[in-house]
Amino acid sequence: MRALLCAVVLGILVPASGLAAEEGYDLVIRNGRVVDGTGNPWFVGAVGIRGDRIVAIGRSLPGSAKREIDATGLVIAPGFIDIHSHSDSLLLEDGHAQSKIRQGVTTEILGEGGSAGPNQGKLAPRKAEVDGQTISWTTLGGYFETIEKSKTSTNVASYVGNGTIWRCVMGNSFERPTSADIERMKELVDEAMTDGALGLSSQVMMPPGSLATTDDLVEFCKVVKRHGGIYSTHIRNEGTAVFKSVKEAIEIGERAGVPVDIIHLKIADQQYWGRMNEVIALIEAARKRGVNVQANVYPYTRGNNNLVSIIPPWAHEGGRQKLLERLKDKETRKKIKRDVIAGVPGWYNHYTAVGGDWSRMLVSANNSFRGLTMDRVMTIRTKGRKDADLLEELFDFLIEQNGSISTVYAHHTEKDMNLALSQPWCSVGSDGSAYAIEGRLRRGNPHPRNFGTFPRVLGVYVREAKLLTLEDAVRKMTSLNAAKVGLHDRGVLRAGQFADVTVFDAERVIDKATYTEPFNYPQGIRYVVVNGQLVLESGKHTGARPGRALRRKP
Repeated sequence: MRALLCAVVLGILVPASGLAAEEGYDLVIRNGRVVDGTGNPWFVGAVGIRGDRIVAIGRSLPGSAKREIDATGLVIAPGFIDIHSHSDSLLLEDGHAQSKIRQGVTTEILGEGGSAGPNQGKLAPRKAEVDGQTISWTTLGGYFETIEKSKTSTNVASYVGNGTIWRCVMGNSFERPTSADIERMKELVDEAMTDGALGLSSQVMMPPGSLATTDDLVEFCKVVKRHGGIYSTHIRNEGTAVFKSVKEAIEIGERAGVPVDIIHLKIADQQYWGRMNEVIALIEAARKRGVNVQANVYPYTRGNNNLVSIIPPWAHEGGRQKLLERLKDKETRKKIKRDVIAGVPGWYNHYTAVGGDWSRMLVSANNSFRGLTMDRVMTIRTKGRKDADLLEELFDFLIEQNGSISTVYAHHTEKDMNLALSQPWCSVGSDGSAYAIEGRLRRGNPHPRNFGTFPRVLGVYVREAKLLTLEDAVRKMTSLNAAKVGLHDRGVLRAGQFADVTVFDAERVIDKATYTEPFNYPQGIRYVVVNGQLVLESGKHTGARPGRALRRKP
Protein backbone atom coordinates (compact mmCIF):
# COMPACT_ATOMS: atom_id res chain seq x y z
CA MET A 1 0.00 0.00 0.00
CA ARG A 2 2.83 2.42 0.86
CA ALA A 3 4.58 1.65 -2.43
CA LEU A 4 1.35 2.21 -4.32
CA LEU A 5 0.77 5.53 -2.53
CA CYS A 6 4.31 6.71 -3.35
CA ALA A 7 3.80 5.78 -6.98
CA VAL A 8 0.55 7.73 -7.12
CA VAL A 9 2.13 10.79 -5.50
CA LEU A 10 5.12 10.67 -7.84
CA GLY A 11 2.81 10.23 -10.79
CA ILE A 12 1.06 13.47 -9.82
CA LEU A 13 4.13 15.54 -8.97
CA VAL A 14 6.58 14.69 -11.72
CA PRO A 15 4.41 15.71 -14.70
CA ALA A 16 3.44 18.94 -12.90
CA SER A 17 7.12 19.89 -12.47
CA GLY A 18 7.84 18.92 -16.03
CA LEU A 19 4.99 21.09 -17.31
CA ALA A 20 6.30 24.08 -15.31
CA ALA A 21 9.77 23.63 -16.77
CA GLU A 22 8.47 23.31 -20.32
CA GLU A 23 6.51 26.55 -20.08
CA GLY A 24 9.39 28.41 -18.43
CA TYR A 25 9.38 30.78 -15.48
CA ASP A 26 9.13 34.50 -15.02
CA LEU A 27 11.41 34.27 -11.98
CA VAL A 28 13.47 31.55 -10.39
CA ILE A 29 15.23 31.95 -7.04
CA ARG A 30 17.98 29.32 -6.83
CA ASN A 31 20.57 27.83 -4.47
CA GLY A 32 19.06 29.17 -1.24
CA ARG A 33 18.09 27.40 1.95
CA VAL A 34 14.37 26.88 1.41
CA VAL A 35 12.41 27.31 4.65
CA ASP A 36 8.91 26.62 3.39
CA GLY A 37 6.89 28.05 6.30
CA THR A 38 5.50 24.77 7.59
CA GLY A 39 8.22 24.23 10.19
CA ASN A 40 9.86 21.48 8.13
CA PRO A 41 13.68 21.43 8.05
CA TRP A 42 15.31 23.60 5.39
CA PHE A 43 16.80 22.21 2.21
CA VAL A 44 18.94 23.82 -0.50
CA GLY A 45 16.72 24.37 -3.49
CA ALA A 46 14.85 26.69 -5.81
CA VAL A 47 11.46 28.33 -6.21
CA GLY A 48 9.94 28.91 -9.65
CA ILE A 49 7.38 31.66 -10.23
CA ARG A 50 5.13 32.35 -13.17
CA GLY A 51 2.76 35.29 -13.11
CA ASP A 52 1.53 35.75 -9.54
CA ARG A 53 1.96 32.11 -8.48
CA ILE A 54 4.60 29.70 -7.33
CA VAL A 55 4.54 26.95 -9.96
CA ALA A 56 7.45 24.78 -8.85
CA ILE A 57 9.71 24.17 -5.89
CA GLY A 58 12.46 21.62 -5.50
CA ARG A 59 16.15 20.91 -5.04
CA SER A 60 16.75 21.87 -8.64
CA LEU A 61 14.45 23.33 -11.27
CA PRO A 62 15.35 22.68 -14.88
CA GLY A 63 14.22 25.07 -17.54
CA SER A 64 14.63 28.71 -18.43
CA ALA A 65 13.50 31.86 -16.64
CA LYS A 66 13.17 35.48 -17.66
CA ARG A 67 14.95 36.45 -14.46
CA GLU A 68 17.02 34.43 -12.02
CA ILE A 69 18.24 35.28 -8.53
CA ASP A 70 21.18 33.40 -7.03
CA ALA A 71 20.33 33.00 -3.35
CA THR A 72 23.51 31.17 -2.39
CA GLY A 73 24.09 31.73 1.33
CA LEU A 74 20.58 33.15 1.77
CA VAL A 75 17.25 31.84 3.06
CA ILE A 76 14.20 31.63 0.80
CA ALA A 77 11.02 31.92 2.86
CA PRO A 78 7.36 32.82 2.38
CA GLY A 79 6.63 36.53 2.65
CA PHE A 80 6.00 37.49 6.27
CA ILE A 81 2.39 38.10 7.29
CA ASP A 82 1.96 40.87 9.86
CA ILE A 83 -1.11 39.74 11.78
CA HIS A 84 -1.34 43.01 13.74
CA SER A 85 -0.77 46.16 11.72
CA HIS A 86 -2.02 49.75 11.86
CA SER A 87 -1.15 50.98 8.36
CA ASP A 88 -4.79 51.65 7.39
CA SER A 89 -4.37 55.36 6.62
CA LEU A 90 -0.60 55.49 6.04
CA LEU A 91 -0.87 53.17 3.04
CA LEU A 92 -3.17 55.74 1.43
CA GLU A 93 -0.55 58.44 2.01
CA ASP A 94 2.28 56.35 0.58
CA GLY A 95 1.59 52.88 -0.74
CA HIS A 96 5.24 51.84 -0.87
CA ALA A 97 4.97 50.51 2.72
CA GLN A 98 8.70 51.03 3.14
CA SER A 99 9.17 50.01 6.77
CA LYS A 100 7.16 46.82 6.25
CA ILE A 101 8.56 45.71 2.89
CA ARG A 102 12.09 46.18 4.22
CA GLN A 103 11.24 43.80 7.07
CA GLY A 104 10.13 41.15 4.58
CA VAL A 105 6.41 41.73 5.20
CA THR A 106 4.23 41.02 2.18
CA THR A 107 0.77 41.07 3.84
CA GLU A 108 -0.57 43.46 6.50
CA ILE A 109 -3.65 42.61 8.56
CA LEU A 110 -5.41 45.73 9.80
CA GLY A 111 -8.39 46.71 11.92
CA GLU A 112 -7.56 46.12 15.60
CA GLY A 113 -10.57 47.46 17.52
CA GLY A 114 -11.06 50.25 14.99
CA SER A 115 -11.24 49.47 11.28
CA ALA A 116 -11.33 51.57 8.10
CA GLY A 117 -15.01 50.69 7.68
CA PRO A 118 -17.91 50.72 8.13
CA ASN A 119 -18.44 54.47 8.47
CA GLN A 120 -22.18 54.90 8.69
CA GLY A 121 -24.84 56.27 10.99
CA LYS A 122 -23.07 58.48 13.53
CA LEU A 123 -19.68 57.98 11.87
CA ALA A 124 -18.97 60.22 8.89
CA PRO A 125 -17.67 58.62 5.68
CA ARG A 126 -13.88 58.21 5.50
CA LYS A 127 -11.95 60.12 2.83
CA ALA A 128 -8.58 59.88 1.10
CA GLU A 129 -6.73 61.55 -1.76
CA VAL A 130 -5.94 59.13 -4.57
CA ASP A 131 -4.26 60.42 -7.74
CA GLY A 132 -5.43 63.94 -6.96
CA GLN A 133 -9.03 62.92 -6.42
CA THR A 134 -10.92 62.73 -3.12
CA ILE A 135 -12.46 59.32 -2.60
CA SER A 136 -14.89 58.62 0.22
CA TRP A 137 -16.29 55.33 1.46
CA THR A 138 -18.82 54.10 4.00
CA THR A 139 -18.09 50.36 4.12
CA LEU A 140 -15.08 48.13 4.68
CA GLY A 141 -15.53 47.01 1.09
CA GLY A 142 -15.20 50.63 0.06
CA TYR A 143 -11.86 50.82 1.86
CA PHE A 144 -10.64 47.72 0.03
CA GLU A 145 -11.63 49.32 -3.29
CA THR A 146 -9.80 52.52 -2.36
CA ILE A 147 -6.65 50.56 -1.46
CA GLU A 148 -6.80 48.82 -4.83
CA LYS A 149 -7.16 52.15 -6.65
CA SER A 150 -4.29 53.77 -4.77
CA LYS A 151 -2.03 50.69 -5.12
CA THR A 152 0.23 49.34 -2.39
CA SER A 153 3.43 47.33 -2.20
CA THR A 154 1.99 44.99 0.43
CA ASN A 155 -1.20 42.97 0.38
CA VAL A 156 -3.88 44.24 2.74
CA ALA A 157 -6.51 42.37 4.75
CA SER A 158 -8.62 43.58 7.66
CA TYR A 159 -10.83 42.66 10.55
CA VAL A 160 -13.91 44.72 11.34
CA GLY A 161 -13.37 46.60 14.60
CA ASN A 162 -15.93 46.41 17.37
CA GLY A 163 -15.14 50.02 18.35
CA THR A 164 -16.00 51.16 14.84
CA ILE A 165 -19.35 49.40 14.65
CA TRP A 166 -20.13 50.66 18.17
CA ARG A 167 -19.50 54.27 17.18
CA CYS A 168 -21.53 53.88 13.98
CA VAL A 169 -24.58 53.26 16.17
CA MET A 170 -23.78 55.00 19.47
CA GLY A 171 -21.46 57.83 18.43
CA ASN A 172 -19.53 59.12 21.44
CA SER A 173 -22.26 58.29 23.93
CA PHE A 174 -21.54 55.97 26.84
CA GLU A 175 -25.23 55.07 27.13
CA ARG A 176 -26.11 51.40 27.13
CA PRO A 177 -27.35 50.42 23.62
CA THR A 178 -30.90 49.15 23.21
CA SER A 179 -31.62 45.70 21.82
CA ALA A 180 -32.37 47.39 18.49
CA ASP A 181 -28.95 49.10 18.63
CA ILE A 182 -27.24 45.74 19.20
CA GLU A 183 -29.13 44.27 16.25
CA ARG A 184 -27.97 47.15 14.06
CA MET A 185 -24.38 46.51 15.14
CA LYS A 186 -24.77 42.84 14.22
CA GLU A 187 -26.01 43.90 10.78
CA LEU A 188 -22.88 46.03 10.36
CA VAL A 189 -20.68 43.08 11.36
CA ASP A 190 -22.50 40.93 8.82
CA GLU A 191 -22.03 43.58 6.12
CA ALA A 192 -18.29 43.84 6.83
CA MET A 193 -17.87 40.07 6.84
CA THR A 194 -19.68 39.91 3.49
CA ASP A 195 -17.26 42.59 2.25
CA GLY A 196 -14.37 40.29 3.12
CA ALA A 197 -13.40 41.01 6.75
CA LEU A 198 -11.33 38.25 8.35
CA GLY A 199 -13.36 38.43 11.55
CA LEU A 200 -14.11 40.75 14.44
CA SER A 201 -11.31 42.50 16.30
CA SER A 202 -11.88 44.15 19.66
CA GLN A 203 -9.85 46.63 21.67
CA VAL A 204 -11.70 46.43 24.97
CA MET A 205 -9.13 48.19 27.16
CA MET A 206 -10.52 51.69 26.55
CA PRO A 207 -13.72 53.26 25.19
CA PRO A 208 -15.51 52.78 22.90
CA GLY A 209 -14.48 49.13 22.69
CA SER A 210 -14.59 48.65 26.46
CA LEU A 211 -18.28 49.60 26.49
CA ALA A 212 -19.13 46.26 24.89
CA THR A 213 -19.98 43.54 27.41
CA THR A 214 -18.96 39.91 27.13
CA ASP A 215 -22.50 39.09 25.99
CA ASP A 216 -22.36 41.80 23.31
CA LEU A 217 -19.12 40.41 21.92
CA VAL A 218 -20.53 36.89 21.91
CA GLU A 219 -23.48 38.13 19.85
CA PHE A 220 -21.19 39.86 17.36
CA CYS A 221 -19.00 36.75 17.13
CA LYS A 222 -22.01 34.56 16.38
CA VAL A 223 -22.37 36.61 13.21
CA VAL A 224 -18.66 36.10 12.51
CA LYS A 225 -19.10 32.34 12.92
CA ARG A 226 -21.64 32.25 10.09
CA HIS A 227 -18.91 33.56 7.80
CA GLY A 228 -16.14 31.30 9.13
CA GLY A 229 -14.17 34.17 10.69
CA ILE A 230 -12.02 34.72 13.77
CA TYR A 231 -12.20 36.81 16.93
CA SER A 232 -9.00 38.81 17.50
CA THR A 233 -8.82 40.70 20.78
CA HIS A 234 -6.75 43.25 22.65
CA ILE A 235 -7.98 42.05 26.04
CA ARG A 236 -9.56 44.33 28.67
CA ASN A 237 -6.71 44.37 31.10
CA GLU A 238 -3.13 43.21 30.51
CA GLY A 239 -2.13 44.03 34.08
CA THR A 240 -3.66 43.04 37.40
CA ALA A 241 -6.80 41.64 35.70
CA VAL A 242 -4.89 39.77 32.99
CA PHE A 243 -6.15 36.34 34.09
CA LYS A 244 -9.78 37.45 34.14
CA SER A 245 -9.34 39.14 30.78
CA VAL A 246 -7.82 36.05 29.14
CA LYS A 247 -10.68 34.00 30.55
CA GLU A 248 -13.16 36.44 29.00
CA ALA A 249 -11.52 36.08 25.57
CA ILE A 250 -11.70 32.30 25.88
CA GLU A 251 -15.35 32.48 26.99
CA ILE A 252 -16.31 34.58 23.97
CA GLY A 253 -14.70 32.10 21.58
CA GLU A 254 -16.21 29.13 23.38
CA ARG A 255 -19.75 30.49 23.51
CA ALA A 256 -19.74 31.83 19.95
CA GLY A 257 -17.87 28.88 18.47
CA VAL A 258 -15.14 30.94 16.82
CA PRO A 259 -11.32 30.78 16.94
CA VAL A 260 -9.65 33.38 19.18
CA ASP A 261 -6.33 35.16 18.76
CA ILE A 262 -5.14 37.25 21.70
CA ILE A 263 -3.29 40.33 20.51
CA HIS A 264 0.26 40.96 21.85
CA LEU A 265 -0.01 38.59 24.81
CA LYS A 266 1.81 40.09 27.78
CA ILE A 267 1.70 40.85 31.49
CA ALA A 268 1.91 44.62 31.56
CA ASP A 269 1.95 45.41 35.26
CA GLN A 270 5.00 44.94 37.46
CA GLN A 271 2.88 43.49 40.26
CA TYR A 272 2.24 40.35 38.15
CA TRP A 273 5.57 39.97 36.35
CA GLY A 274 6.82 36.39 36.21
CA ARG A 275 3.37 34.79 36.00
CA MET A 276 3.18 34.20 32.26
CA ASN A 277 3.16 30.46 32.94
CA GLU A 278 -0.27 30.90 34.56
CA VAL A 279 -1.59 32.75 31.50
CA ILE A 280 -0.27 29.97 29.28
CA ALA A 281 -1.92 27.37 31.51
CA LEU A 282 -5.30 29.06 30.98
CA ILE A 283 -4.86 28.94 27.21
CA GLU A 284 -3.62 25.34 27.23
CA ALA A 285 -6.58 24.23 29.37
CA ALA A 286 -8.99 25.85 26.93
CA ARG A 287 -7.29 24.23 23.96
CA LYS A 288 -7.49 20.81 25.62
CA ARG A 289 -11.26 21.15 25.86
CA GLY A 290 -11.51 22.13 22.21
CA VAL A 291 -11.41 25.94 22.22
CA ASN A 292 -9.17 27.18 19.42
CA VAL A 293 -7.46 30.01 21.29
CA GLN A 294 -4.05 31.28 20.22
CA ALA A 295 -2.03 34.49 20.58
CA ASN A 296 0.61 36.71 19.01
CA VAL A 297 3.42 38.90 20.38
CA TYR A 298 5.82 41.59 19.23
CA PRO A 299 9.47 41.03 20.27
CA TYR A 300 9.87 44.09 22.49
CA THR A 301 9.24 44.74 26.18
CA ARG A 302 7.72 48.18 25.66
CA GLY A 303 4.29 48.94 24.29
CA ASN A 304 2.87 51.96 22.49
CA ASN A 305 -0.27 53.70 23.64
CA ASN A 306 -1.40 57.25 24.26
CA LEU A 307 -0.60 59.30 27.33
CA VAL A 308 -4.31 60.05 27.50
CA SER A 309 -4.86 56.39 28.40
CA ILE A 310 -3.74 57.40 31.91
CA ILE A 311 -7.05 59.28 32.18
CA PRO A 312 -9.85 57.00 33.51
CA PRO A 313 -12.49 55.78 31.03
CA TRP A 314 -15.43 57.79 32.38
CA ALA A 315 -13.64 61.07 31.52
CA HIS A 316 -13.61 60.14 27.80
CA GLU A 317 -17.39 60.11 27.36
CA GLY A 318 -18.56 62.42 24.61
CA GLY A 319 -15.27 62.42 22.72
CA ARG A 320 -12.10 64.46 22.84
CA GLN A 321 -13.65 67.89 23.30
CA LYS A 322 -15.62 66.75 26.34
CA LEU A 323 -12.45 65.19 27.74
CA LEU A 324 -10.58 68.47 27.31
CA GLU A 325 -13.39 70.35 29.06
CA ARG A 326 -13.12 67.97 32.01
CA LEU A 327 -9.36 68.40 32.16
CA LYS A 328 -9.81 72.17 32.33
CA ASP A 329 -12.32 71.98 35.19
CA LYS A 330 -10.65 72.22 38.64
CA GLU A 331 -13.14 70.02 40.49
CA THR A 332 -13.20 67.35 37.80
CA ARG A 333 -9.41 67.31 37.75
CA LYS A 334 -9.43 66.36 41.43
CA LYS A 335 -11.63 63.33 40.71
CA ILE A 336 -9.51 62.35 37.70
CA LYS A 337 -6.37 62.58 39.83
CA ARG A 338 -7.87 60.36 42.56
CA ASP A 339 -8.81 57.72 39.99
CA VAL A 340 -5.41 57.81 38.30
CA ILE A 341 -3.70 57.14 41.63
CA ALA A 342 -6.22 54.67 43.10
CA GLY A 343 -7.51 53.09 39.88
CA VAL A 344 -11.02 52.20 38.77
CA PRO A 345 -12.32 48.59 39.05
CA GLY A 346 -11.76 46.72 35.79
CA TRP A 347 -9.70 49.50 34.18
CA TYR A 348 -6.15 48.88 33.00
CA ASN A 349 -4.26 51.81 34.48
CA HIS A 350 -1.06 52.60 32.56
CA TYR A 351 0.15 54.88 35.35
CA THR A 352 0.07 52.28 38.11
CA ALA A 353 1.20 49.54 35.69
CA VAL A 354 4.62 51.18 35.51
CA GLY A 355 4.60 52.02 39.21
CA GLY A 356 4.00 55.72 38.57
CA ASP A 357 7.53 55.87 37.15
CA TRP A 358 7.64 58.71 34.59
CA SER A 359 11.02 57.48 33.32
CA ARG A 360 9.26 54.41 31.88
CA MET A 361 7.14 56.56 29.56
CA LEU A 362 8.75 57.91 26.39
CA VAL A 363 7.05 60.50 24.17
CA SER A 364 6.67 59.21 20.60
CA ALA A 365 4.33 61.97 19.42
CA ASN A 366 5.38 64.57 16.89
CA ASN A 367 5.89 67.45 19.33
CA SER A 368 8.84 69.32 20.82
CA PHE A 369 9.34 66.63 23.50
CA ARG A 370 9.48 63.64 21.15
CA GLY A 371 12.10 61.08 22.11
CA LEU A 372 12.23 62.23 25.74
CA THR A 373 11.10 60.20 28.72
CA MET A 374 8.36 61.82 30.75
CA ASP A 375 10.58 62.40 33.79
CA ARG A 376 12.73 64.67 31.61
CA VAL A 377 9.62 66.30 30.14
CA MET A 378 8.31 67.01 33.63
CA THR A 379 11.65 68.47 34.74
CA ILE A 380 11.67 70.80 31.73
CA ARG A 381 8.05 71.83 32.13
CA THR A 382 8.23 72.44 35.90
CA LYS A 383 11.73 73.93 35.73
CA GLY A 384 12.77 71.32 38.30
CA ARG A 385 10.46 72.55 41.08
CA LYS A 386 10.43 70.00 43.90
CA ASP A 387 6.88 70.90 44.92
CA ALA A 388 5.40 70.50 41.42
CA ASP A 389 2.25 68.37 41.11
CA LEU A 390 3.17 66.13 38.19
CA LEU A 391 -0.34 64.86 37.50
CA GLU A 392 -1.54 68.46 37.25
CA GLU A 393 1.32 69.04 34.84
CA LEU A 394 0.23 65.99 32.84
CA PHE A 395 -3.28 67.41 32.51
CA ASP A 396 -1.89 70.71 31.24
CA PHE A 397 0.36 68.88 28.77
CA LEU A 398 -2.60 66.92 27.42
CA ILE A 399 -4.66 70.09 27.03
CA GLU A 400 -1.83 71.75 25.10
CA GLN A 401 -1.55 68.73 22.81
CA ASN A 402 -5.30 68.56 22.16
CA GLY A 403 -5.74 65.43 24.28
CA SER A 404 -3.37 63.12 22.40
CA ILE A 405 0.29 62.26 23.04
CA SER A 406 1.57 58.97 21.64
CA THR A 407 3.77 57.29 24.25
CA VAL A 408 5.95 54.20 24.64
CA TYR A 409 5.53 52.41 27.99
CA ALA A 410 8.13 50.04 29.49
CA HIS A 411 5.66 47.71 31.12
CA HIS A 412 6.51 44.02 30.57
CA THR A 413 9.51 41.71 30.85
CA GLU A 414 11.80 39.78 28.54
CA LYS A 415 11.29 36.57 30.51
CA ASP A 416 7.50 36.68 30.19
CA MET A 417 7.68 37.69 26.54
CA ASN A 418 10.12 34.88 25.70
CA LEU A 419 7.90 32.30 27.38
CA ALA A 420 4.89 33.45 25.37
CA LEU A 421 6.82 33.61 22.08
CA SER A 422 8.10 30.06 22.49
CA GLN A 423 4.60 28.55 22.64
CA PRO A 424 3.65 26.65 19.46
CA TRP A 425 0.39 28.62 19.07
CA CYS A 426 2.01 32.04 19.51
CA SER A 427 2.81 33.91 16.31
CA VAL A 428 4.42 37.28 15.52
CA GLY A 429 2.77 40.61 14.74
CA SER A 430 4.27 44.09 14.84
CA ASP A 431 1.47 46.31 16.19
CA GLY A 432 3.19 48.81 13.91
CA SER A 433 2.59 50.86 10.78
CA ALA A 434 4.27 51.39 7.42
CA TYR A 435 6.49 54.40 8.10
CA ALA A 436 9.55 55.57 6.15
CA ILE A 437 12.93 57.07 7.07
CA GLU A 438 12.35 60.04 4.77
CA GLY A 439 9.49 61.99 3.25
CA ARG A 440 6.00 62.56 4.63
CA LEU A 441 5.98 59.34 6.65
CA ARG A 442 9.03 60.26 8.72
CA ARG A 443 7.27 61.83 11.67
CA GLY A 444 7.10 61.61 15.43
CA ASN A 445 9.28 59.17 17.34
CA PRO A 446 7.50 55.87 16.64
CA HIS A 447 8.09 52.58 18.39
CA PRO A 448 11.01 50.64 16.82
CA ARG A 449 8.65 47.73 16.11
CA ASN A 450 7.42 49.75 13.11
CA PHE A 451 10.83 49.14 11.51
CA GLY A 452 12.31 46.04 13.09
CA THR A 453 9.85 43.40 14.36
CA PHE A 454 10.49 40.54 11.94
CA PRO A 455 14.26 40.98 11.48
CA ARG A 456 14.53 41.24 15.28
CA VAL A 457 12.92 37.83 15.71
CA LEU A 458 15.37 36.32 13.22
CA GLY A 459 18.45 38.14 14.50
CA VAL A 460 17.92 38.21 18.26
CA TYR A 461 15.65 35.28 19.09
CA VAL A 462 16.89 32.81 16.46
CA ARG A 463 20.56 33.61 15.84
CA GLU A 464 21.65 35.17 19.12
CA ALA A 465 19.40 33.85 21.91
CA LYS A 466 18.52 30.57 20.13
CA LEU A 467 15.06 30.75 21.68
CA LEU A 468 13.56 29.59 18.37
CA THR A 469 14.82 27.53 15.47
CA LEU A 470 14.96 29.25 12.10
CA GLU A 471 12.19 27.03 10.78
CA ASP A 472 9.85 27.67 13.69
CA ALA A 473 10.44 31.41 13.64
CA VAL A 474 9.54 31.54 9.94
CA ARG A 475 6.44 29.42 10.65
CA LYS A 476 5.35 31.91 13.34
CA MET A 477 5.67 34.76 10.84
CA THR A 478 4.04 33.03 7.86
CA SER A 479 1.87 29.89 7.82
CA LEU A 480 0.73 30.20 11.44
CA ASN A 481 -0.65 33.68 10.83
CA ALA A 482 -2.14 32.64 7.47
CA ALA A 483 -3.89 29.65 9.04
CA LYS A 484 -5.31 31.73 11.89
CA VAL A 485 -7.11 34.16 9.59
CA GLY A 486 -7.93 31.82 6.72
CA LEU A 487 -5.46 33.01 4.07
CA HIS A 488 -4.99 29.48 2.79
CA ASP A 489 -3.26 30.43 -0.47
CA ARG A 490 -0.41 32.35 1.21
CA GLY A 491 2.12 31.73 3.97
CA VAL A 492 3.75 28.58 2.54
CA LEU A 493 6.18 27.98 -0.32
CA ARG A 494 4.22 25.49 -2.36
CA ALA A 495 3.19 25.15 -6.00
CA GLY A 496 -0.16 26.85 -6.52
CA GLN A 497 0.32 29.39 -3.72
CA PHE A 498 0.55 33.11 -4.45
CA ALA A 499 4.15 34.13 -4.98
CA ASP A 500 4.87 36.14 -1.84
CA VAL A 501 8.52 35.45 -1.01
CA THR A 502 11.16 36.93 1.27
CA VAL A 503 14.88 36.20 0.82
CA PHE A 504 17.21 37.11 3.69
CA ASP A 505 20.69 36.59 5.08
CA ALA A 506 20.24 34.58 8.26
CA GLU A 507 23.75 35.49 9.44
CA ARG A 508 23.26 39.25 9.13
CA VAL A 509 19.56 39.96 9.52
CA ILE A 510 18.85 42.25 12.49
CA ASP A 511 16.75 45.25 13.48
CA LYS A 512 18.49 48.63 13.64
CA ALA A 513 15.69 50.83 15.03
CA THR A 514 15.84 51.88 18.69
CA TYR A 515 13.45 53.68 21.03
CA THR A 516 15.33 56.95 20.69
CA GLU A 517 16.45 56.50 17.04
CA PRO A 518 13.62 54.57 15.42
CA PHE A 519 14.10 55.75 11.82
CA ASN A 520 16.44 52.99 10.73
CA TYR A 521 15.62 50.17 8.35
CA PRO A 522 16.82 46.68 9.30
CA GLN A 523 19.67 44.88 7.59
CA GLY A 524 19.76 41.45 5.98
CA ILE A 525 16.47 41.45 4.04
CA ARG A 526 17.68 41.13 0.43
CA TYR A 527 14.70 40.40 -1.83
CA VAL A 528 10.94 40.63 -1.39
CA VAL A 529 8.44 39.36 -3.95
CA VAL A 530 4.73 40.24 -3.76
CA ASN A 531 2.30 38.47 -6.10
CA GLY A 532 5.21 37.49 -8.33
CA GLN A 533 6.76 40.96 -8.62
CA LEU A 534 10.06 42.07 -7.12
CA VAL A 535 9.42 44.89 -4.65
CA LEU A 536 12.75 44.77 -2.84
CA GLU A 537 15.86 43.98 -4.90
CA SER A 538 19.31 43.78 -3.31
CA GLY A 539 17.88 45.71 -0.36
CA LYS A 540 16.43 48.53 -2.47
CA HIS A 541 12.73 49.25 -3.06
CA THR A 542 11.91 48.88 -6.77
CA GLY A 543 8.86 51.15 -6.61
CA ALA A 544 6.55 48.29 -7.54
CA ARG A 545 3.13 48.26 -5.88
CA PRO A 546 1.59 44.89 -6.74
CA GLY A 547 -0.25 44.42 -3.43
CA ARG A 548 -3.91 43.43 -3.35
CA ALA A 549 -6.85 43.72 -1.01
CA LEU A 550 -7.33 40.22 0.39
CA ARG A 551 -10.97 39.53 1.17
CA ARG A 552 -11.92 36.51 3.19
CA LYS A 553 -13.52 33.89 1.01
CA PRO A 554 -16.59 31.95 2.21
